[in-house]
Amino acid sequence: MPTLDVWNMQGERVGNLELSETVFGAEINSSLMHQAVVKYLAAQRQGTSKVKNRSAVRGGGRKPWRQKGTGRARIGTIRAPHWTGGGVVFGPEPRDYTKKMNKKARRQAIRSALSSKLAAKELILVDGIEFEKPKTKEMIKFLENVKAGKKSLIITENSDNNIVLSARNLPNVYTVSADTISVYQLLNCESLIMTKDSVKKVEEVFA
Repeated sequence: MPTLDVWNMQGERVGNLELSETVFGAEINSSLMHQAVVKYLAAQRQGTSKVKNRSAVRGGGRKPWRQKGTGRARIGTIRAPHWTGGGVVFGPEPRDYTKKMNKKARRQAIRSALSSKLAAKELILVDGIEFEKPKTKEMIKFLENVKAGKKSLIITENSDNNIVLSARNLPNVYTVSADTISVYQLLNCESLIMTKDSVKKVEEVFA
């Protein structure tokens, strides 16, 4: 069972914590993590692009001129695609980019991501994070004390408004509650900072 040191907000070691082998010592499955990241990024796409085809463009209800005898090319509508102001051929239409991933596969992908962070020594455990009020300076000081990387993800048991607001103005510092973590967020950070309570909650959900 993996064990990791626990630090306080001043950067002092205050003990250690045994982590679940199932969650933090799982076999790292790169394929599942890739699927989860692709799924996450695909879900961010709006898919709201749309253009008008020849049937949607206004006008062009009547034939511009008769079929034969004018010397000009035959044409049925002035809204044909090769005419100025005409419809667009094969243009984008509203679509849903979301991808499906089985629940068991997603859970295993999160276990793999957490295990990879522990293996890479990018997981930092703290006994707790508390701010009396939102203060960006205090958040910067805390990150320096625990020697966090330039891009950090802070996971708390529940959403804490003081923590969220303290980190909001810092570039590359993100906060998330334990029940809303994603593989993309876990992999897209240099330092993963978790409180003891958030570790317990993650282990309860994904063990």
